[in-house]
Amino acid sequence: MQDTVNLRRRRLVGTTAAGLGLLELGLGHLAHAQSAKGAHAAKKAAHHTSFDAIEQIDAGTLNIGYVDTGPKDGQPVILLHGWPYDIYAFVDVAPILASAGYRVIVPYLRGYGSTRFLASDTPRNGQQAVVAVDIIALMDALKIDQAIFGAFDWGARTACIIAALWPQRCKGLVSVSGYLIGSQKANEKPLPPKAEFAWWYQFYFATDRGAAGYAANRHDFNKLIWQLASPKWHFEESTYQRTAASFENADHVAVVIHNYRWRLGLVQGEPQYDELEQRLAMLPDIAVPTITMEGDANGAPHPDPSAYAKKFTGKYQHRNVSGGIGHNLPQEAPQAFADAVMQVVRL
Repeated sequence: MQDTVNLRRRRLVGTTAAGLGLLELGLGHLAHAQSAKGAHAAKKAAHHTSFDAIEQIDAGTLNIGYVDTGPKDGQPVILLHGWPYDIYAFVDVAPILASAGYRVIVPYLRGYGSTRFLASDTPRNGQQAVVAVDIIALMDALKIDQAIFGAFDWGARTACIIAALWPQRCKGLVSVSGYLIGSQKANEKPLPPKAEFAWWYQFYFATDRGAAGYAANRHDFNKLIWQLASPKWHFEESTYQRTAASFENADHVAVVIHNYRWRLGLVQGEPQYDELEQRLAMLPDIAVPTITMEGDANGAPHPDPSAYAKKFTGKYQHRNVSGGIGHNLPQEAPQAFADAVMQVVRL
């Protein structure tokens, strides 16, 4: 995909009451000693509360808003957020990596922040393949041939898809909650009651009432998800408000609702992505160097590491992060996440 690059810079204004401190981490028998360079970067990033600027670029069907920090000739790292989060999940990770010499790209996914559709008639599609296609288009627009990916939630699913289908574009993968590629066919199988209960919002979104409720109450709804997914993370109101602004994107509700309905087979994706979805339905292995991570207090639905370890056929490690770390692991444990990104290609 060769797209015309149309860069536009704009300042991102944001305030917060206090910086996030680096959390004390325990990585069990997989703990790694922090390098002197990493320690310097961590100290520098300890009170980083805002990104300096958001850039815009046309890529595929989108004009994507993204952060581009660190030396332009550094090893590219692409950090991908999930729902209901945004680029600020990496606000403390990015400066650690940039200080260590990495070029760090943090995009708003479709339906978030300043990312916009280029055409009004483009379907506000949230199926899994299309989000990965978005990121490949972003790499092409930025002329990035290969990157290390670090991601969680929707972002981790996207990064896993890129690692599986376009391994030449992925030098290494750090994925919170592991292998997240799915399919509509696999999702036809009912889960045990406790697991189904954990997906309550997916069933809510399947109804017209749920779509209307999310549109009307997205601010409070997503704050509740933060609390349920990270029950031991006592984030400040200003921290949530900083991210909540990205949910005001005009396409946010449509993309989110389509994503969860698509998973259950209640709506279809776009035909041009059928071949990709067929390949993903085979649950392809991932051969690039990978570190998977899990917090010890993740309240969101997530698989046990033993369920997906064999899907990673290359160099591989799993790391458990202790200390009350929930679903938003990069923001709750930035040093552990940054360490994994810096170490994954050296496994």
